[in-house]
Amino acid sequence: MKSGAKKVIIAALGANLLIAATKMVAAWITGSSAILSEAIHSIVDGGNQVLLLHGQRRAALAPDEEFPFGHGKEIYFWSFVVSILVFSVGAGLSLFEGINHLIHPQPMRHVKVNYLIIAASLLFEGFSWVISVRELGKSKAPGQGYYRAIREGKDPSLFLVVLEDTAALLGLAAALAGIYLASLTGSPLYDGAASVVIGLILGGTAILIAHETKGLLVGEAASREVVQLIKEIVQHGEHVEHVNEVLTLHMGPEYIVVNISLDFNDEVSAGEIERTVPLLEREIKLRVPEVKKVFVEAEAWRRPKVRSVLLEGTAAGPPEQ
Repeated sequence: MKSGAKKVIIAALGANLLIAATKMVAAWITGSSAILSEAIHSIVDGGNQVLLLHGQRRAALAPDEEFPFGHGKEIYFWSFVVSILVFSVGAGLSLFEGINHLIHPQPMRHVKVNYLIIAASLLFEGFSWVISVRELGKSKAPGQGYYRAIREGKDPSLFLVVLEDTAALLGLAAALAGIYLASLTGSPLYDGAASVVIGLILGGTAILIAHETKGLLVGEAASREVVQLIKEIVQHGEHVEHVNEVLTLHMGPEYIVVNISLDFNDEVSAGEIERTVPLLEREIKLRVPEVKKVFVEAEAWRRPKVRSVLLEGTAAGPPEQ
């Protein structure tokens, strides 16, 4: 496990544990639906971090006979489970609580307690968000934006926590707006509406997490930059006439399998090819440390056939009647 990814998860877990219980107590004292939804949000996020740590531990297990390529994809599986929990538990309960509060509104009590809890939550969540964004920034390519880094990221431990922390900050902003408007107008409906907004934020976050982890779970290729680098390495390999195909597959955030089809010079003996292939493998693994397995196939390159298409009635003229 990368130390940066582990630090991000532990920081998020610590922040959620510190504020989840406090929010629950505050919701009980004040009767605020928005604060109760935020408490549910923090509890779900804390459980998610535990699942991510479990997934990281499982992904680090060594390959064996049953799993010859290791257990790296387990982190993708548990990340997908996180998206299901955020959607079903976090978003579901928040929406239920908000709609119930709109149907059966109840006045809030001790509003200042809510403001104190939100201020403390913003502090802890903001601290976790800064750490997660900073670690994501270290992992992204130079000149790459954060949105693209999330879309193309291969380690869900990093971008998942960034998404969760961002959703938490947005949820706190919604809770603050709802509580303020409820206090200003005397109508508890704003508090219930804030809870509904929090549920929608969580639902949208869950869908985004599921979308980003689905490709990794099914089997996603390495980034275009990595594939291009591998092509450049083998193109300059001794006796290589043409690079037919480069296929890559992420078996984990730091485990890439590469399958390469090469057309070697026809005059080269099999012994020379056998000496060339290990050199190419060594160079690829040296330049791209995430590559753990390289398979090279020697295949003749077949040039694409140029097909001439005659359009009847155009070049040849209309058919005779």
